[in-house]
Order: sequence, then structure tokens, then C-alpha cells
Amino acid sequence: MVTHQFRAMGSRILTILDAPQARASTRLADVQGCFDRWEQSLSRFRPDSELSALNRSSGGKASVSPTLAAVLAAALRAARQTDGLVTPTILGALEQAGYDRDFAALADADAEHAPSALVAAALPVADWRSIRLNERRGTIYLPAGLRLDLGGIAKGWAADRAAHALNAVGPALIDAGGDIAVSGPRADGTPWPIGVDDPFGGNEPLDILLLSTGGVATSGRDYRRWQQGSHKRHHIIDPRTGTPADTDLLSVTVVAPSVGEAEVAAKAVLILGSAAGQAWIEARPWLAGLLVQADGTLIRTATLDAFRWGAMHTDSPTATTIAHTDSSGGIPNA
Repeated sequence: MVTHQFRAMGSRILTILDAPQARASTRLADVQGCFDRWEQSLSRFRPDSELSALNRSSGGKASVSPTLAAVLAAALRAARQTDGLVTPTILGALEQAGYDRDFAALADADAEHAPSALVAAALPVADWRSIRLNERRGTIYLPAGLRLDLGGIAKGWAADRAAHALNAVGPALIDAGGDIAVSGPRADGTPWPIGVDDPFGGNEPLDILLLSTGGVATSGRDYRRWQQGSHKRHHIIDPRTGTPADTDLLSVTVVAPSVGEAEVAAKAVLILGSAAGQAWIEARPWLAGLLVQADGTLIRTATLDAFRWGAMHTDSPTATTIAHTDSSGGIPNA
């Protein structure tokens, strides 16, 4: 089993390939190059990225690369599947809330460079339905003034794509800042053990999930937070209000057929809150979820037992947990 770590999309990326060293090392290095290229296309924080250039345009029709077209298509599917709860049109609202730079810079900002302390009003979120994308032709139409953020989509898309590419060499796990994709069971046929971090900072994982295929992702408001004047802000925008979501959930972890789908579902459930969010995920039996309320209450969907170590074993796992899903990876630089 060969591992490789690097930084990309504002997160630590961990790649694991269960294959001989000679076959694995080159392919893992190739994955790092792919993440670098994807970030160059998708980052909203890089002024020279393709997305930044598109956001600076005056709207209308534009040509986009296959990478940007694919991620935009995924973002629009997410908007349809969640009735707009997860949408790429929240960039203005994110900036209004103070998330106007890379989070590392935001966290280190001094008083002189801190976000405006007086912005508290909601900023209407543009309707995603006004976007016209032709993925096959690589063209997009944007209304004048509409700008895009792909932070809720790009990391999961990249992890899924990388895991699929590595599967030609051997079983793979990609951990993109807590968004985890696996291409199949490990070489010995066993699932990958994945720990769900405690958003309250406890040393023990809330659960250990056993994943043979698909993905798991966590969305939370426990890590990427900042003070904006008298307001505490976080990066999960509720498009219905144009402000950071007012929710009783601190974090949501979802298991899904792909990490992209898990990422979208976790964010939608977090925005909806515990009651509506639990109903939303339970209406989709191909999903499984662990919801953590701000008061510490844990809500597990019945479907989660199929993945939980604790539901299947009475002892501790014999394998070291090799990856963790949490919300500290935050929104990527995309």
C-alpha cells in the first residue's frame, strides 16, 4: 500500500493506492499534477484561473474548457437535485458574509485587512436556472453580473475522478480534505476504515465507517468560521436567505455512491436542519447519514448501520483508521 500527500484546493490531499510500490508511485505523482491543473481551472481565489476570468466577464456566451464544463454540469445537477439548496451562484453572498479570500488568509487577517464589519444584510442569490451550459460544445451563457463559486462541488468531483483513474492500477482511496472517494475494496477484499471526526474536538471518532466503494463527505460549520463585526459567520450559505445557514446542525456526514453526491447531500442536509434534513436523506435510501446537532445529539439514519463498524462488531477495529472525514478541509480554492 503506497501513500502520497500534497496540498491542493485549499486542503490536504491524501492518496492511497493498494498496489506494489513500483506500479503505484508514478501514478500517484500523476494525480498530484491533475489536482494542480484542476485547481488552476476552477479556483475563484487565483486571479489567473479560468473561473476567475469567467467571473470577470460581462456575461453572455463564453467558451469553457472540458474541466470547467464538467464541474459546472455537476454543479447544475446538484442544484436540480436539491431544489437550489446547493447552487454555484452564491459567490456574492459568500463575499458579503466576509469569505472574500482564501480561508488561510481570512483566518490570519488582522483588523486592518479583516472583512467589512458592517455587512449584515442578506444578498439575493441569483437563480441557477438562468445559466445555460452546453457541456458537449463547451459553451456557457451567463446573465450579466452573475458570478460562480464551485467550492461545494470541485473537491468531490476531483476526488471521484482521481479514484476512478487510479483504479486501473489497484484499489484506491482519495481523501480531499475530508471528502473521501474509494474505487473498490482493498486488495485483500476488506473495506477501507474511515473515521468520522468529532466536531467538538474529541480524540475519538464518532463512528468508524467501512467503505468498499463510493464516497463519504462531511459538511460542517465547526471549522471555517470567522467574526464579522458583531456577527459570527461560517461558509455554508443558505440560498433562500443569502446569509450563512441558521441551522441546529453542527456537522453532517453522508455516505453515497460517489463522494460528489455525498458532498452535495451533506451540505443540503446541514442547511435544512435536523428535522427537515433527516426527512430529506431518509427519502433517499441510497444515502446514509450521521447528523450532529449543536447540542451534541447524534442522529443516525437506519441506512448507516450497513457501514458502521460498531453495528457489525463488538471489538475495536484491527486496522488503523487510515483516513478521516471531517469539515476542516472546508471549501477548496475553487
